[in-house]
Amino acid sequence: MEIDTEALMTTISAYAAEYGLNILAAILILIFGRWVCGILTKILRKTLRRAKVEETLVVFAGNITYGILMALVVIAAIAKLGVETTSIAAVFAAAGLAVGLALQGSLSNFAAGVLLIVFRPFRNGDFVEIAGTSGKVDEISIFTTRLITPDNKNIIIPNSTITAANIINYSAEETRRVDLTFGIGYGDDIRKAKQVLETQVNAESRYLEDPAPVIAVAELGDSSVNIICRGWVKTADYWDVYFAMLENVKLAFDKEGISIPFPQRDVHLYQVPAVEAA
Repeated sequence: MEIDTEALMTTISAYAAEYGLNILAAILILIFGRWVCGILTKILRKTLRRAKVEETLVVFAGNITYGILMALVVIAAIAKLGVETTSIAAVFAAAGLAVGLALQGSLSNFAAGVLLIVFRPFRNGDFVEIAGTSGKVDEISIFTTRLITPDNKNIIIPNSTITAANIINYSAEETRRVDLTFGIGYGDDIRKAKQVLETQVNAESRYLEDPAPVIAVAELGDSSVNIICRGWVKTADYWDVYFAMLENVKLAFDKEGISIPFPQRDVHLYQVPAVEAA
């Protein structure tokens, strides 16, 4: 079977005349669109960095923006070829819905991660208590947050759990108050005990002068008179002062003969006469 070369060339020329410009335009749209997407993504990242947004969010936002813009460029190029894009958009929408339902938990963690990065209730290095777990924040990612406990355990917490619970940030402020309660016996001298506490507070140089420490009788308990000792320290000195005061006050009380009573209870026994048998 012989091929009619002249007819074939005529057909090719007709198709080239009809679709050649559209194909060329589609290619140019892809090339130029990709270049524009890159420029816009760079501008977005620079703007976010100038606003001092967390780098993790900057990278993620840039990638998402670039992907969305490129999808629009591809749709525009396909439309230039004369293909109906309504069905393509419907397919993308259906696929997005299916992915969203399948990754519902992950999307919840992602949304929570964005909130944590934007509003910054804590930063890397802060000591926090989240969902009943305490530790130093080691990494805040889009989906999870990692804590390191004082005994060097790594704990990974989903971000959605964090935003749904109370967050206690012990490192947010520069100073913290050390609250201590010391119980003495009812037979001990209250004024002497307060003088001992005041001496120990004055000897602890890490206490801040303003606000001044407070020493006062707080409660007449069941088996002890409870005296509070409250003073402000720098956040970094909190635990050192806490442990030092417990030890020093106990030693000082022992030296001055001030007792720290154990919980006790008086039990009274009543003897009931035996009932004589009839």
